[in-house]
Amino acid sequence: MLALGIATGPAVAQEDDEQEDQSRRRGEQREEIPVGEPQQFITTTTGRFNDELIRYTAIAGDTFLHNNRDEPIASIFSISYVKDGLQDPKERPLTFIFNGGPGSASLWLHMGIFGPKRIVVPSDGAPVGAPPYNIALNPLSILDVTDLVFVDPVGTGYSRAIGKGRGNDFWGVREDARALADFIRLYITENKRWNSPRYLIGESYGTTRVAALVKELQARYNGIAINGVVLISAILDFQGTTFRPGNDYSYVAYLPSFAATAWYHKKLENRPQNIETLLDEVRAFAINEYAPALLKGSRLTDTERQTIVTKLASYTGLSETYLERANLRVSAPRFQKELLRAEGKTVGRFDSRYTGDDYDDAGEVSDDDPAAYGIDAAYVTSINDYLTRELGVTIKREYKILPFEVSRAWNWSTGRRGGWPGYVNVAPWLGQGMRQNNDLKVFVANGYYDLATPFFGTENTLANNGIDPKRVTFAYYEAGHMMYTHQPSLEKLASGVRLLISGGPP
Repeated sequence: MLALGIATGPAVAQEDDEQEDQSRRRGEQREEIPVGEPQQFITTTTGRFNDELIRYTAIAGDTFLHNNRDEPIASIFSISYVKDGLQDPKERPLTFIFNGGPGSASLWLHMGIFGPKRIVVPSDGAPVGAPPYNIALNPLSILDVTDLVFVDPVGTGYSRAIGKGRGNDFWGVREDARALADFIRLYITENKRWNSPRYLIGESYGTTRVAALVKELQARYNGIAINGVVLISAILDFQGTTFRPGNDYSYVAYLPSFAATAWYHKKLENRPQNIETLLDEVRAFAINEYAPALLKGSRLTDTERQTIVTKLASYTGLSETYLERANLRVSAPRFQKELLRAEGKTVGRFDSRYTGDDYDDAGEVSDDDPAAYGIDAAYVTSINDYLTRELGVTIKREYKILPFEVSRAWNWSTGRRGGWPGYVNVAPWLGQGMRQNNDLKVFVANGYYDLATPFFGTENTLANNGIDPKRVTFAYYEAGHMMYTHQPSLEKLASGVRLLISGGPP
């Protein structure tokens, strides 16, 4: 059963007091939002995962978080899958799974790879079209090696602020981590799973969340140690994805992803057969030549500049004229629009294998992301169909997929108020967690065609920030941000995560 009616720890309680004090100083009233009763929907069934027959119980329902006056402030909706007949918690790992956004529900990882059912989409980057869709049994689910808890943060899915709680109380890097750390504490307490091996899986901003959770769990709550984390399409240091004047690092971080995309679409004149060979060459160029050239700026000689332009053109598939006009710096949105401009196409952000047709072929940025609208209808349909028909959920509220009010209100601060401005970087929190816990292993999944969280930026982040490279394993996939939409990558990713949790190399 999910935990209900248990007071939270001091972190959430203190934050609640501070927010109420601020409201009183502003003369605001924190009117209560109707609480209602927590709901649970329980089903028991069997499934075959990794060729092992598993009988398990699915629990979809609410967990209430409380302030230090035992007043409910949030309802967290989660879906857990627990193998029946567990005698000793030590023998069965427990894995908490989060998507990103910030502001996304957990349906993508749930229905895309780890749940007992999954939505089948075209593996080659073709759009899904209209229903009906193929919602199939998922033999690749990792339920054979771990129990699973898919968690929707406040404001997503069916989760929401209640009572005196407000969405803004939970919408921030630290606020989100504190609430979800409290949810995890409640879950392992109510379900008597304190001594189970624990794993965290996050995708996209979910990897930011996982790093923040490592900090919260291993420090604030007297050491809820984590055995391993899985970072899918990681974003820990946001400098590498932020295109701003003066931030040349983002162009360096993206260059190998541009090269991979140009390779896929056959836009390179001297295209090697092997993509890894190309990317090793581009990585070396990015570090040893491109980054120093951007640092030199106007101090580059004409000969040095021409050398850089020529090599950039050979790696990106863009013309030398365009690269000169862009001053050697091409942002991801511009690259998405420019690479296939002559064909009247734009490439996807989440997965650059996808292509789209914009209204304005002469524009500088895409109308939308073809990798998103190419699959989202199938995922939205699959989670709503699965919740109602398979799990028996009868909640009438909308299951919120990616509500923009959450991301718009997000508090990106990671330090004290009044600190120096900078980019969000939670990688040091993960590094600290690894130093505090010698058993913490990290598995990093990277899509070559991901133009949202570039793999080279992730490599650079994890090569720094106090992270032990001996306990980090990188895996690469010929797909994008959601690499599990590509069947070979789906199989490879499921196998890698299963190996981590079952006690193999990270």
